[in-house]
Amino acid sequence: MDYDIIGDVHGQDGKLVALLGKLGYRIKGGAYRHPQGRMALFLGDLIDRGPGQLEVVTIVRRMIEAGSARSIMGNHEWNAIGFGLRDPEGPDFLRPRTESKIREHKAFLEQVGMDTPLHEELVAWFATLPPLLDLGDLRLCHAWWEPGSVDTLRAAMNGDGALDEAFLVASYRKRSLPWQALERLTKGCEIRLPEGVSFLDHNDIKRKDIRVRWWDAAASGYRDAALVPEGQRDRLPDLPLPSEITLGAVSEVPTFVGHYWLSGEPAIQNAKTAVLDYGAGLDGPLVAYRWNGESELSNAAFVSVGSRPM
Repeated sequence: MDYDIIGDVHGQDGKLVALLGKLGYRIKGGAYRHPQGRMALFLGDLIDRGPGQLEVVTIVRRMIEAGSARSIMGNHEWNAIGFGLRDPEGPDFLRPRTESKIREHKAFLEQVGMDTPLHEELVAWFATLPPLLDLGDLRLCHAWWEPGSVDTLRAAMNGDGALDEAFLVASYRKRSLPWQALERLTKGCEIRLPEGVSFLDHNDIKRKDIRVRWWDAAASGYRDAALVPEGQRDRLPDLPLPSEITLGAVSEVPTFVGHYWLSGEPAIQNAKTAVLDYGAGLDGPLVAYRWNGESELSNAAFVSVGSRPM
């Protein structure tokens, strides 16, 4: 089967409708389907930020039910599950409802209503999404295909791909093995900066950890490996990464991820890796890759709609 892999939508229903149309999908029987039988694969982060949270989820759910799409869980769905479910071992929610976490989730909560039946229904549906897809000739996860964490998650997935309930609850216990596995697959490879060093992220929040381009075998230092706003790069030390950190493609199978808010013309990271998140949640394009069975990825297979970040 041929697939159209779609990056982080973040509630941008207009961009999603435009991209599906550009890819040739049409509504039939209440769901978008491709006349040639292609399937859409969503990389997670369907929600937060954009104006059409419910519309995006509805489109994707209907496609999944119709057999014309599949979706994995992104960090925003994982966060939403923890925000919406009470801790079975305490009085709080699995993801405490602090002011900062409510602010991060604001667009979704405003559109579905906090603790409404609709909110509870969507949280339950998010929990059915698998954290990864391994289709043999291609692989999908939201941020980092880290083999050890992949093995941990596979052992906790049921026949439909959803995570075991006890494992999912445990994933909100910081430093636990389930937490570590989902942190890596949905948020990426993070490295602590040397003592006294920090930078400001896109929300002007001070950070002491950097996400790194795990797919880039040529990157060797904190400054060139980091995924940070370009204006912050000079704040990072021009020092080599710790010796235990090895970067580069981890698989001979084409692997697709989202999550990283890249800019510029969509392009592969290497012959086996493609990042499909170019900031659609704000003013960037929504990006897809048309995969037709190739073992070596190509820049010619990208399709996008919406504006491009500068």
